[in-house]
Amino acid sequence: MHDQNFKNLILDYPRQSLAFFAPEEVTDDLAQARIIPVRQEQLQERLGERFRELDTPLLIEWPNGKRAALLFIFEEETKSSTFSIHRLAHYCLDMAELMKTERVVPVVIFLNSGRRTTTLTLGSDRYTYLNFSYLICDLKQLSAEAYQDSDNIVARINLPNMRHPRKNRLQLFLAAQLGLIRNETDPNKIRKYSDFIDYYADLTEQEVLEYQQHYQTKEGDIMGMVKIWTEQGLQKGLQQGEKIGEKKECISLLTRQLRRKFGLQPTLEAALQQLPSMEIEKLEDLADALLDFTDIKDLENWLGL
Repeated sequence: MHDQNFKNLILDYPRQSLAFFAPEEVTDDLAQARIIPVRQEQLQERLGERFRELDTPLLIEWPNGKRAALLFIFEEETKSSTFSIHRLAHYCLDMAELMKTERVVPVVIFLNSGRRTTTLTLGSDRYTYLNFSYLICDLKQLSAEAYQDSDNIVARINLPNMRHPRKNRLQLFLAAQLGLIRNETDPNKIRKYSDFIDYYADLTEQEVLEYQQHYQTKEGDIMGMVKIWTEQGLQKGLQQGEKIGEKKECISLLTRQLRRKFGLQPTLEAALQQLPSMEIEKLEDLADALLDFTDIKDLENWLGL
C-alpha cells in the first residue's frame, strides 16, 4: 500500500517530488523541463519467468537540448530490511538499456530508518568493474520543523513521516493540511492527500478530539476548503451547468469536514442525512456557517432539527 501511495504522490506532483526527494540533482531550470512518466515493463528476456516493476521512472527532458535528458528511478521502501541494492541495480541497468541512456538517477525513499546497504561494488583484488550507489531520502531523519512552512506540497504532505516529538504531532498535522490546501486547488486531490496525511499521522482518538478542540480553527483546513468550494469548485460547476456532479462533490467534502469537526456521533449522522435534499446554494451557505459552529447544537439549529 505504501509504495502505491508514494507512486501516486510522485506522479501527481513530479516537479515537487524531484525537488524534495532528490534535491542534489535538481537545478533551477527544472521548471523549463518536460517530465514524462516512463512505461514500467522490464526486459522479459533478462528476467525469465519473473516480472518486476519499477516503482516510478520519470524521464526529464530540457528544450533545445539545453541539458541531456535524465531518467529518475524512484523506489519506496517501507522497511530497510527488505531493500535490495542488487534489485535496484538490476532496475537501473534494465531501464538504461531500454531507454538507451546512461544518465540514470536512482532515488530510494525510506519510510522508516534502519540499516541498509548503500553501495554495491563488483570487482577483484586488482580492478573494480562496477560501482553503484543511489540517492537516499530517509524521511525519519528529516526534521519536520525545518519543513513545516515549506511551499513544496510534497514536503508538507509528508510532515507526519518526518522526525518530530510526539507532542508536536497535532501542530504538524495542521501544518500538513494547510500546506495541502494552500498549494492545491483540485478538490479531488485535496481529498486524496488529506487521506494520505490522515493515514501517516495515525492520530489516536484522543489526539483527534484534541485537534478538533484546539487546532482546527478558522485559519485551518475548513477555511481553505470553503474557499476552494466557493471560488473554484462550486462557482465553476454552476457556470458550466454541472450542478449534479458539483453537488455530489460538495456533499462529500462537507461531510468530511463535519465529521472531522464533531467526530462520529449519532446526532451528526442524522444531520448528514439532510444534505442530499439540500440545493447546492444551501450547501454553500452551510460551508460558510460551519466556520462559526462550536458545538453540534449549532449545526442542528442551522438545519432546523
